[in-house]
Amino acid sequence: MRVQWNTDGTVSVEPPKRPKKLTGTRLAGVLGLNRWTTPFQIWCEVTKTWQEPFEDTKYTLAGKAIEPKQIAYMREAYGMDDLIDPHDVWGADPFSKTYGNFYRHPVLGGMWDALLVDKDRWDGSADGLRGCTDAVLEFKTTKRAEDWADGAIPEYYAMQAALYAWLLGCDDVIMVVSFLQEGDYDRPEEFAPSAANTATREFKVSERYPSFERDVVGKALAWWELHVETGDSPEYDERADAEPLKALRTETLNPESDVEALLSELSDLNAKVSAAHAAVAEAEKRMKVVKDQLKQYALERIGDSEACELSGGGVTCKLVRTVSDKVDEKAMKADGVYEKYLVKSESSRFTVTFAKE
Repeated sequence: MRVQWNTDGTVSVEPPKRPKKLTGTRLAGVLGLNRWTTPFQIWCEVTKTWQEPFEDTKYTLAGKAIEPKQIAYMREAYGMDDLIDPHDVWGADPFSKTYGNFYRHPVLGGMWDALLVDKDRWDGSADGLRGCTDAVLEFKTTKRAEDWADGAIPEYYAMQAALYAWLLGCDDVIMVVSFLQEGDYDRPEEFAPSAANTATREFKVSERYPSFERDVVGKALAWWELHVETGDSPEYDERADAEPLKALRTETLNPESDVEALLSELSDLNAKVSAAHAAVAEAEKRMKVVKDQLKQYALERIGDSEACELSGGGVTCKLVRTVSDKVDEKAMKADGVYEKYLVKSESSRFTVTFAKE
């Protein structure tokens, strides 16, 4: 992908034909409300310009292992008989059928964890969930209990759940968070959710975000139109966006800031290459003499054969006779037809000259 570096601290790419959706995990980042990611990084992901390689950590693995336990805990401890998870809708492998998106919205999407549904009205289909969902449940695991103190919910998590609820036409959200100790990350399969280590945080989208459609969805869609549909990024931050910027600059050129750095780098590389060449100069000179001698030996022995091969000491030298047709330009000029068949072509030549020390 060709990246154009602009003078206003942004970059531009060809608008992607199939960008990634703004999921709940990206939404807060778009609005600058996620301390772990930036709008520029979200833009890079959505436009497929750059994405941090994903590798499971002990934290993500613990979350995956414990979430089914949390769902079972809510069914049993809270009597949520109408609680469903993605397997109840899409079967054993929901991701293979949805590619990580449970919604039909053209821009917004994502995957909810579990839902409380009115089973008397729900027809069992994914589309039928809208209007039949009573509450959206999002499950989290953390060792940062302080982020959830006094009934608090980290904003980027609350906004994620609120988006999923809004897309389903639902107003109620239940956040379920399990507080883990360091040892739980080493043995997540042994963790058992209980009232002592797991808490719930409930809110209504209409109360926490009275103008959710205008202030959250509207701003996200405006951001999408401004940056994704045009291919023009939001302004990047040299410190916060250091990793994606480094990756992009490895393969692209920023005319405003990178030319001097590249010229300096080229000079340093030339010095290293020159030093290496100097160290092997005598060997290279001797190699040329030996190659010339072997070529002459082969020329004397090829005779009428098409090839002559010499092998030994782990080296193979091969002389091949080739015959090709060549236009006699002098004769064509003498006959006055050279100009008739002359075709002009254009080429460029790039030279690099290093200052002598």
